[in-house]
Amino acid sequence: MKLGVFTPLFANLSLEEMLDKVKAAGLDAVEIGTGGNPGNHHCPTDELLASEEARKEYLDKFTSRGLTISAFSCHDNPISPNKEEAAASDEILRKSIKLASLMNVPVVNTFSGTAGDSDDAKAPNWPVIPWPTIYSDIKTWQWETKLIPYWKGIGELAAASGVKIGIELHGGFLCHTPYTILKLREETNDAIGVNLDPSHLWWQGIDPVGAIKILGKAGAIHHFHAKDTYLDQDNINMYGLTDMQPYGDVQTRSWTFRSVGCGHSLTEWSDIMSALRTYGYDYVVSIEHEDPLMSIDEGFDRAVTNLQSILIKDKPLDMWWA
Repeated sequence: MKLGVFTPLFANLSLEEMLDKVKAAGLDAVEIGTGGNPGNHHCPTDELLASEEARKEYLDKFTSRGLTISAFSCHDNPISPNKEEAAASDEILRKSIKLASLMNVPVVNTFSGTAGDSDDAKAPNWPVIPWPTIYSDIKTWQWETKLIPYWKGIGELAAASGVKIGIELHGGFLCHTPYTILKLREETNDAIGVNLDPSHLWWQGIDPVGAIKILGKAGAIHHFHAKDTYLDQDNINMYGLTDMQPYGDVQTRSWTFRSVGCGHSLTEWSDIMSALRTYGYDYVVSIEHEDPLMSIDEGFDRAVTNLQSILIKDKPLDMWWA
């Protein structure tokens, strides 16, 4: 496996400054935002699509530093009931797939999206319980008329382009668990998989190692985000896990995103690395920093130090001892 970073945290740096910083930290790869929620601070998407020479010059900045692009990312809601949002999300996803194909970037990361409760809806609706039965009816309608048809088309485009789609299992979107992404994959094709982020699994009560076993056996892990979550049981007792307090209310929130090793032990993170290797993932571990208690540099440096101590980098040898 290789160590990388999702670069929106360095949006204040130029592309060259960001790449120099990543190289100096000893990393191997970067995950680049092309638009949507991550923005495109380090990727002039339209310019690169328009010019082969621009693409070559852009890639040279990475290869000259011994770095690769692990994925393009454009997290957004392509099935939003807001027609402008849905259209913009769909446009940047399609552009990202095309750009990834042109530049030999194997993965495009995004969200599955969430529809409304009808064609007349103004905002997304995320049903999470089966009763009252209206919630079940909404979920069925969303999957059958919005989610599956949309991702069938995108899955076909991705497969034809030689690109994999990494859907992040994030609360608030229709694919947020191993079951929901495998169900969507079953209804589409194998180009659809997961950008696995343990931080979103922990607060849902899902064991990341168990999720890796499930998804790895299906060959569905296309990319991996390294981000931790601290669970505060006293606050969970008050607010539950579906905590609607702002992320900045750290003292009272049930859970808070943390840098790697600050929410769960390095033993648990080592188990995650071992599970990834055991179940077939041997690609980039991409640091995502959203820790409200640490500066950008301190949170990034902590994640790098912790992950470098447990990352499994080399290919295994034959079992010479057996």
